[in-house]
Amino acid sequence: MEWMIMPLKRYADFNGRSRRKEYWMFTLGVILAFVIAFIVFAFVFGAGSSSSTPDDVASMVGSTGVIVFGLAYLAILIPSIAVQVRRFHDQDKSGWFVLLALIPYIGGLILLVFMCLEGTRGPNRFGPDPKNPGGDLGEVFS
Repeated sequence: MEWMIMPLKRYADFNGRSRRKEYWMFTLGVILAFVIAFIVFAFVFGAGSSSSTPDDVASMVGSTGVIVFGLAYLAILIPSIAVQVRRFHDQDKSGWFVLLALIPYIGGLILLVFMCLEGTRGPNRFGPDPKNPGGDLGEVFS
C-alpha cells in the first residue's frame, strides 16, 4: 500500500529516481481506485432509480460521471507525470522522454517498454540508486 501512495506524497517532485515497483504499484492503485469508484458510482445512481426510465438514469450517470471522473483524472495527472519522469531518471534518461506519448499509435507502446526496463545500477546524474541506496553489494560483503 505504501508503494501505491508514495507518488501522491511526492506530488510534483520531478527530481530523483523511482523504481519500477513504485511506478507499477501506483498505476495499479489508480486503476483499482477508478474501477471501484465506477462500480460504486453506477450502483448508487443505478439502484435508487427504479421509477426512472433507463435513458434518464444513463444521462444522469453519464453527465455526472464525466465530471467526477474528469476531476479525479486531473487530480492524479501531475503525480502520474512526475513518477514517469522519475522512472526515466532511473534509466539515466531525460524526463522529456514522457513526450513520446504524443506520438500517435506507437507512443504509448514505446512508453510501456521504457517503463518495464530496469534502471541503471548505482548512482547516476539524477541521484542514488533507489534499489540499493547504500552502495555496491561488493562493499557490503568485503
